Amino acid sequence: MEDLFNREKGFDDIKTLSPLVWAYVGDSVYEMFIRVHLVNTSTAKPHKLHIESIKYVKAKAQAEILERIMGSLTEKEIEIVKRGRNAENHHVAKNATVADYSHATGFEALIGYLYLSKEDERLKEILDMCID
Repeated sequence: MEDLFNREKGFDDIKTLSPLVWAYVGDSVYEMFIRVHLVNTSTAKPHKLHIESIKYVKAKAQAEILERIMGSLTEKEIEIVKRGRNAENHHVAKNATVADYSHATGFEALIGYLYLSKEDERLKEILDMCID
């Protein structure tokens, strides 16, 4: 992945980014993971792939995934989730509750943090838990 996307920021810089920046990146990393997973495991056409991907990427689904994997997270990862969940965000998705949206933001923050920190092995473990 390093060859495709140059993650230039150092660890100290990543730690000081806003959790909403982590979530911004995590949203795209997670959606790409889900889309590729669906393409790899299906012969569906793009519209059907989109409908299937929504089942994974909507806020309610991410909140449920987070709840399911919380017991597998390290203390550091839980702290990242909490920072993302508690970040002041003035946007709520039209089809999500405030609680689901904040938990989804925490989930995306974790994904983004691990991606930016180049913790690819752990990121893969967590992403695989999302589709089990």
